[in-house]
Amino acid sequence: MSENIKVIKQTVFIPAKPVQVYDAYINAKKHSDFTGGKATCNPKVGGNFTAWDGYIFGKNLELRKGKKIMQEWTTTEWPKGYPPSILELSFISKEEGTELIMTHSKVPAEQVESYRQGWIDYYWEPMKEYFKKK
Repeated sequence: MSENIKVIKQTVFIPAKPVQVYDAYINAKKHSDFTGGKATCNPKVGGNFTAWDGYIFGKNLELRKGKKIMQEWTTTEWPKGYPPSILELSFISKEEGTELIMTHSKVPAEQVESYRQGWIDYYWEPMKEYFKKK
C-alpha cells in the first residue's frame, strides 16, 4: 500500500502571530469563522474534532500552543482500507507573522491533488483573509 499513499507539504505565510494562527485552527468557533464550515474540537490530546460540517474528522495527537498541531485526519470520502492520514502543522514566528509548515502524510494517492488544492483554497487563503480583516 505504500505506493498508494503520498505526502503533501506546503509552507504558507499568515499575517498573524503563531499563537493566533494556532488558535484559529484549533478553536472550533474561530475555525468555523475563517472556513465558513461548521467545526467542533475538543482541544486536548486525544480530543476529537470535525471540520467542514463533518466532512473532515479525526483526533488530536499532539498540541503545543503556538508551536505545533498533529492530528489523525480523515474525510467522509476516505477510501476503504486506508488508515487515517497524519496532519502536522508547525508555526514559526517571522517578523510580520507566521510561517506555517504543513506536512500531510499517509494521504491516499488518488486524493492527493484534490487535497493539495483544497488546503490552499479552503484553508490558507481564507485564513489569510481572516487575519487581514482583524
